[in-house]
Amino acid sequence: MSKNIVILGGGESGVGAALLAQQKGYTVFVSDFNLIKDKYKEELNKYNIPFEDKQHTTEKILQSNIVVKSPGIPNKAPIIQQIKANNISIVSEIEFAAQYTNATIIAITGSNGKTTTTALIYHILNKAEFDVALAGNIGDSFAKKVWERDYQYFVLEISSFQLDDIQHFKPHIAIITNITEDHLDRYNYDVQNYIDAKFNITKNQTNSDYLIYNIDDPYTINNLNKYNIQSKLIPFSYYKQLEEGGFVNNNELIIQLNKNNFSMSLNELSIQGIHNTYNSLAAGISAKILDVRNEKTRESFQDFKNMDHRLEYVISVRHIDFINDSKATNVNSTWFALESMTKPTVLLLGGVDKGNDYTLIKDLVKEKVKAIICIGEDNETLHQAFSDVVGYIVDSKDMEDAVKLAYNIADKGDVVLLSPCCASFDRFDNYEDRGNQFKKFVRSL
Repeated sequence: MSKNIVILGGGESGVGAALLAQQKGYTVFVSDFNLIKDKYKEELNKYNIPFEDKQHTTEKILQSNIVVKSPGIPNKAPIIQQIKANNISIVSEIEFAAQYTNATIIAITGSNGKTTTTALIYHILNKAEFDVALAGNIGDSFAKKVWERDYQYFVLEISSFQLDDIQHFKPHIAIITNITEDHLDRYNYDVQNYIDAKFNITKNQTNSDYLIYNIDDPYTINNLNKYNIQSKLIPFSYYKQLEEGGFVNNNELIIQLNKNNFSMSLNELSIQGIHNTYNSLAAGISAKILDVRNEKTRESFQDFKNMDHRLEYVISVRHIDFINDSKATNVNSTWFALESMTKPTVLLLGGVDKGNDYTLIKDLVKEKVKAIICIGEDNETLHQAFSDVVGYIVDSKDMEDAVKLAYNIADKGDVVLLSPCCASFDRFDNYEDRGNQFKKFVRSL
């Protein structure tokens, strides 16, 4: 039988899948309804992989035996409906890549904290000299790393969109950091659909695998018994002491697993705040499962540097601190950011609203925020949500205007925080572009 494969989407995920598919003997065609960026076109041309952009040639796509779908393409897209009507198999890039590696996979999903947790686990394993690669939603795609060479371990950040289209993908260690109402526009505004997607990470696990989960998170706990999970359940908590798992007691981070303990003072962690303690607990449990020596975990917790765009300190100007939290694309992320603020805050907020419930942060905004600068195209919802608790709320023309407005409003000793609470696609390419523009204009003050 011929092995024709179509890759829908010519971004990081799609190009990685195309390279791997070609390596494995498939006849590959890449199709993107939008413009493919030049750097990805160059890579496809380098390896003589045919592609099209700004269109889908339906006839060519329907000749395929299998379609690898970019996570950004919703199932309701017309081309996806046509592929399904022709009974052509659709898989995600992580599903496609997983069949070509025997590596131990540590996969992290969740509404918030997954990027930091993923990067921290990678940092621990790298320091412990594991043969490990970082992939998924961070850096290179999983498929590209599998194409690159055989690694013994993969640490993957995985979104609900990627988990929608898995069939056999099975991580040895799965982590659900938390679940909050996010991406509801993609899930018919039904949070249960989103929860189901997150728990897909467990569906192929066996009793020799592990699920690390947040026992303080209501959505996780209320759904844990719904899915017939076979893996070993290891909880973590900030507020409860646990016989097995990770928890906090007397300002100490403690991990107890198989009567093998690890502990260190929270003050020693390089990343501070309740949200980062959760991330550290999940990462520390993973390290313990993989038999990382305690001293390597301790060193890693002490010298880890957080990812760009996640509560990233930029600079102080006239004793005003500027912090870039552009990766906060939902309400819960902004809640954690505000929770960690200790100074009066000017908040840059807004973008594409994904069905946000702003009442979740209203009390924190009232307590900590002196002004809101709206950075989205349509800010009416933000004005309605916060005009009664914030004395000053104003729209901006663009990021340069927003930074100047914030700088003029802020006083000595204040913080200007970019934590948008929303997706970036109305005015920016992505959250990185949004954060980089923020940093550029802050440094030009």
